[in-house]
Amino acid sequence: MRADHAHGMKLVILGRDGTLNRYRDDHVKAPEELDLLPGATEAVARLNHAGWHTVLATNQAGIGRGLLDMASLNAVHLRLNQLLAEKGGRLDAAFFCPHTPEEGCDCRKPLPGLIQQIGERFDVELPEVHMVGASLTDLLTAKAAGCIPHLVLTGPLGYLDAGQLAELLVEVPHARVHDDLAACAEAIVQEERRRVAEQRGQTLAPDTQAGDLL
Repeated sequence: MRADHAHGMKLVILGRDGTLNRYRDDHVKAPEELDLLPGATEAVARLNHAGWHTVLATNQAGIGRGLLDMASLNAVHLRLNQLLAEKGGRLDAAFFCPHTPEEGCDCRKPLPGLIQQIGERFDVELPEVHMVGASLTDLLTAKAAGCIPHLVLTGPLGYLDAGQLAELLVEVPHARVHDDLAACAEAIVQEERRRVAEQRGQTLAPDTQAGDLL
């Protein structure tokens, strides 16, 4: 067992489209179609530097529909990791469902199969894992898997008004909403800082850096 597992590995599961890169109705089929959202790479690096492992979980029905193949998807994710590395971030792994909805698999979000695979691979308790996505599907997946659900408003749901969003969130009442991945990452890091400070009986000064405690 890895040392970080023994001490409780800190894990954030990230959706891809609308969370890290701009959402496309026609799928991201090649590296040149990967358009990262402002601040997304820095947000992953922020989490990594604070001791969080980050893993991708994405539905890729385009494979099942013949719109792209495995080599193309691997090339997209290689490019994604290259862009992350430029800002000091990284993904530990990329998990994906290649099936269409009609195939009836158990790994296509919002079913929890893909997230359960991640939990098994990294030997983590899913109720302690943060899951961040840009769609109701991501929130329902987090709920089904027992993860902590986060919604970022950089995907299709970002166009909803406050009333529409509140109506949607009734389905996942404990979801935490953030403007973007950068805001979400900062909230996760700060929450962990407060938790560690409380465990140590410390008062967290306003200018304390995350690295001072983690």
